Amino acid sequence: MNMTVVGIGIGAFVAFMAFQFGLWGFVIALLFMGIGALLGRAADGKLDLRSVLDALTGRRSSS
Repeated sequence: MNMTVVGIGIGAFVAFMAFQFGLWGFVIALLFMGIGALLGRAADGKLDLRSVLDALTGRRSSS
């Protein structure tokens, strides 16, 4: 699938959420889309959630 088509679909969904549910629907939709993207990348093996958590808590740096 072309990334332009994916972008159009995401934009249409977010616009629908903004019109239907107002600002908070828009914000919540973006939050869940971000969480879904992170979980999808973790499921594909392209993101190690443990290293991200360690970096956020200060146990390990990215350098």
